[in-house]
This record gives sequence, C-alpha cells and structure tokens, in this order.
Amino acid sequence: MTKTVSEYEPPKPISKAEREARKAFRQVDAEKALSEHALAEKAFAQNRERLRAERLAREAAAGPVPKKQPRAKKR
Repeated sequence: MTKTVSEYEPPKPISKAEREARKAFRQVDAEKALSEHALAEKAFAQNRERLRAERLAREAAAGPVPKKQPRAKKR
C-alpha cells in the first residue's frame, strides 16, 4: 500500500554507531565479493589453459591441416 502525501514520514536520522556498522558490513561484503571474483577468475584461467593444451595436443596428433583448394568459378 502506498502512502499519500499527507502520510509522508521523513527518514529517521542514523546514529554514528549505525553508520559505522553499515560501513564495516559494506567493507566485509566488498572483500567477500572480490575474493569470490578472484576465485572465479583463477578457475576460468585454469580451465582455459587446460582446454588450450588439449586442443594443441589434438592438433599436433592430427598433423598439418591441408590448405583448401580455391573453387573454380562458375560460368
């Protein structure tokens, strides 16, 4: 239910202790998010390198790729 103009209540002032607590929680959340991001980046990089090594090994086992012959033009 929305409030009408006459029912508007101004925001309550925040105490210094609440501000400090919010700041501390934001810092903890930010550090947690950054560490999760770093773990995801590391896992991604490891997977990419593993897949690259597998691809290179497959290509080396298959031998050189023959060059494509140009198609004859249709008349």
